[in-house]
Amino acid sequence: MTKAPFVAMSAATAVLGTALGALALQLRANGYEQYVESVATFSVLMYVTAALVAVTWIRDGRPRSN
Repeated sequence: MTKAPFVAMSAATAVLGTALGALALQLRANGYEQYVESVATFSVLMYVTAALVAVTWIRDGRPRSN
């Protein structure tokens, strides 16, 4: 399997996590406290997903033994 899908997916989810984190900060600054926790949780979820994709990328590159 090529490395490009792993890199693109990991980068895209990390960028989405960053954007959602910025949105959570903006919501807090504008007084929309009821939405901050949900958006921040989803931001963390995107970072975890990016990390798991990176782990999959690393594991895919390891030689297989039969």
